[in-house]
Amino acid sequence: MREERGLSMSAFVAVVVLALLVVAGLVVDGGAQAVAARRAELVASAAARAAADETAAARLAGREPDAGAAIATAQRVLAGSGDVTGEVRLVAGRVRVSTTTTVEPVFLSLIGIQRLVGRGAAEADLVSNR
Repeated sequence: MREERGLSMSAFVAVVVLALLVVAGLVVDGGAQAVAARRAELVASAAARAAADETAAARLAGREPDAGAAIATAQRVLAGSGDVTGEVRLVAGRVRVSTTTTVEPVFLSLIGIQRLVGRGAAEADLVSNR
């Protein structure tokens, strides 16, 4: 009788330890994913802002902005960001930047999750509203 109680207690402890590891993984690795998403968002915003700044002089002078130069500037910002990748598109006078970055989990890798993704996006007007 005593041996059965010891086995059931060991199973209970194993389940509790596994549950604590999963919860720790959600907290620690979820925080890392949130940081990655914030970084992706910041890089997207910086690239969109750089594209808008590239065309600011032309817009203030009332000329048609050079969309190609704006896109190239945004792509340079993305290229210089290191671990963040992205795409720059021109849609109806607006530059749209979408970014992605990944982080490797610490605890969640124990249950088979090998990569967490953070995404970001930003837009900026290239054509004045006049």
